[in-house]
Amino acid sequence: MEAKRRIISADQKFSWKKSLLQWEVFLLLIFIAVNIMNTFVSPYYLSVSGLFTATSSFLEKAFVALPMAYILVLGDIDISVGATVALSSVMMGVAYANFGLPMGVCVLICLLTGTICGFVNGFILSKFPELAPMIVTLGTQILYRGIATMILEDQAATGLTSVTWFSNLYWGYLGPVPYMLIIFIICAVAFGIVLHKTTFGRRLYAIGSNSVASKYAGIHVQRIRLIVFTLTGLFASVTALFLTARMGSTRPNIAEGYELDAISMVVLGGFSTSGGKGRFVGAIISIFIIGFLRYGLGLINVPSQAMLIIIGALLIGAVMIPNLKLGEVFKNIFGKKKANA
Repeated sequence: MEAKRRIISADQKFSWKKSLLQWEVFLLLIFIAVNIMNTFVSPYYLSVSGLFTATSSFLEKAFVALPMAYILVLGDIDISVGATVALSSVMMGVAYANFGLPMGVCVLICLLTGTICGFVNGFILSKFPELAPMIVTLGTQILYRGIATMILEDQAATGLTSVTWFSNLYWGYLGPVPYMLIIFIICAVAFGIVLHKTTFGRRLYAIGSNSVASKYAGIHVQRIRLIVFTLTGLFASVTALFLTARMGSTRPNIAEGYELDAISMVVLGGFSTSGGKGRFVGAIISIFIIGFLRYGLGLINVPSQAMLIIIGALLIGAVMIPNLKLGEVFKNIFGKKKANA
C-alpha cells in the first residue's frame, strides 16, 4: 500500500469577515467620518490647497511617529523625543546665528545631535536592560531640554529664513503638493516595508512578543533596541528641521508635548504598548485622522482644550475597543432573551 501523503499549509483562506473586522478598516471608517463631519461644519474645508496646507501643519510631528511605531512594537517607549527636537533645533540655530556656519553644515549638526541623543537612550537601555524605558527617557528628556535651555536661556536664535532652500523644506511646493508631504510618504513607505517585509521587522515583532525567547533564538535583542532608539533620535532631528524651517527661529521650549502626540498617533493606529502588535498602515491612517480632525475643528475656532478632550476620547476608545469581547457580549444578550422566551 502506498503511504498517504499529508500536506500541511500555513496559508489561511481569505475571509471577508476577518478582513472587515480589522482595526485598520475601523480607522478608515473613522477617517471618512471625520472628513464628512468637517465638510458639514465648515464650507472652507473641501479646498485642495487648504487640505494640502493642513498636512503641513501636522506632518512635522508625524516624522517622530514613524520610528515610535518601532519603539512600541519592541514594547518600549521614548518620551524624550520632544526634548530631542528642541536640542537639535537649538544646536542648529546657534551654529547658524551665533557662529555663522553654512546652513548645510548646520543641518548636519542638527541631524547629528538628534542621532546622538537617540544613541544615548539606546546605549543606556541596552547596557542596563533591567531599567524601565519610561524612567530612562524621562531622565534624558529633562537632560536634553536642560542643555537646550543652558545654551539659549530665554533667548531665541533667529534669521534662519534668510536661506531660501532651508525655508522651502516646510514652505516649498511641487505643484500643489508640499515637499514635506512627498518626503513623508517616501519615509512612511520605507518604514512600512522594513517592518512588514524584512527580517529586521520580524525580529522587532519577535522581541516585542517575547524578548527572552528571542534572545535564546539568536536575535541580538539589545543591539536592535540600540538601533531603533538611535533611529528615533535621528527622526526627531528631522522633525526639528521642518519645525525650524516653519518658524524661522528656535527656542529651548519648542516641541513641548510632541512625544505625547507621536505616541497617541501610533497607539490609535493599533500598536500595543505591551509590544509585538500593530500594522504600520494603521499608524499612517491615525496620523491623518488626528491631523484633519484638528484642522477641521480649527476652522470653526474650537478651543485647543476641547480638541484635546476629543482626541483623548479617541485614544481611550482605541485602547478599549480591541479588548472588548463583543462576541461574548452579544451571545449573553441574545442567550438571555431566548432563555426568557
